[in-house]
Amino acid sequence: MTPFNPKTATARGIAAAVRSGSLAPETVAEAYLDRIAAVEPSLHAFAWLDPAHVRAEAATRCGGLLAGVPIGIKDVLDTGDMPTEYGSRAYPGVRPARDAGAVHIVRQAGAFAIGKTVTTEFATAAPGATVNPFDNARTPGGSSSGSAAGLGAALFPLAFGTQTSGSTVRPASFCGVVGYKASPHLIDRTGVKPLSETLDVVGLMARDTRDCALLAATAMRRPELVPTEEAIDLPAIGLFAPDEADAPSAQSLAVLDRVAGLVARPGARPIPAWWDGLGAAQSDVFAWEASACLGPERDLHWDLLHPATHAFLGRHDGITRDHWLAGIAARDAALRDLDALFGDCDMLITQSAPGEAPLGLGSTGQAAYNIRWTLLGTPSLSIPAGLGPNGMPIGIQLVARPGEDARLLAAAAAVEDALRGAGLVARPE
Repeated sequence: MTPFNPKTATARGIAAAVRSGSLAPETVAEAYLDRIAAVEPSLHAFAWLDPAHVRAEAATRCGGLLAGVPIGIKDVLDTGDMPTEYGSRAYPGVRPARDAGAVHIVRQAGAFAIGKTVTTEFATAAPGATVNPFDNARTPGGSSSGSAAGLGAALFPLAFGTQTSGSTVRPASFCGVVGYKASPHLIDRTGVKPLSETLDVVGLMARDTRDCALLAATAMRRPELVPTEEAIDLPAIGLFAPDEADAPSAQSLAVLDRVAGLVARPGARPIPAWWDGLGAAQSDVFAWEASACLGPERDLHWDLLHPATHAFLGRHDGITRDHWLAGIAARDAALRDLDALFGDCDMLITQSAPGEAPLGLGSTGQAAYNIRWTLLGTPSLSIPAGLGPNGMPIGIQLVARPGEDARLLAAAAAVEDALRGAGLVARPE
């Protein structure tokens, strides 16, 4: 029998083999623990990891859609049997009473928690210790840093992130993995540290699009989303390439153009007049809501918070409910005019991030190419699309209209198949 290889295994392959009895969950756990032992000391993807806990839980996971599949859990999602510290010194060793709703659902479906993954403090701005699996001198992105880096390094095949601005899509692009931000309210947020009632979404992450669809089918309790291995026809895809304040690098544009040449209609979609204003609208909505969500931390634990969190909270000064109302109104007006964005296209491809992961670990990079989609509630998914000149991954972002998540996940598989056929999907070793 061929030895189990975490670098090539898929979640759907693991689950099928465990359900059939041809693969033991304990074998899966040991293979990933061996991989973690070799890689984690320099990667720092985990906020909490206990091999004995992994082995004990894996031994009980023999059935379900995710039978025997390890999953990394971002440390802003509550876990009753593991610490949940939200990436902060303010909550050392805290043990919630129970799992977050989404965590409970996937565990009931046969997945086992491989550990808690590093997050920026409260999923905001202060980086953790995680580095990029392609280059330890570069950021993995954030705030879902450990989930993205751990996937990129094949420490687990599935992971939870979250997104309020670009915290799932951007790190997925930087680490060469798939990151999916669903339409709002499709994935339960009970037990997830809140930042913004309007913007927060539980992010789903994987090493390929069909595994991401399998996790979505489970977390959303929508079995019709379970993927097949069959080829899927490409839908009508339009190129959308706005020049944001943090302008895209030449290599990012080159990757986007190459992908568009494979999967999109000729030409680019026009940029609606309201597009630019959505960036400030998202910022104001985020600031007003986060100032309430993080009020207890600001008022009770200020001296324990990271300076970057101090700066993040300070940027909210002067933001009022009127700013919030104006931001919501701008979003609603844009949603009424979505045809100006999509036209007769089923979905759009655009940048996931400005380019390769930047050098340095003091920042997680810019979310300029994510914030408007998050405000609009459009489902979006980053797909690895090749390497830049420094050998770093660059992803492209696929975006659908709100609520069209099933169509997005199917289209993502079709686009990924086209990219693989062209040799453009990269993996770290």
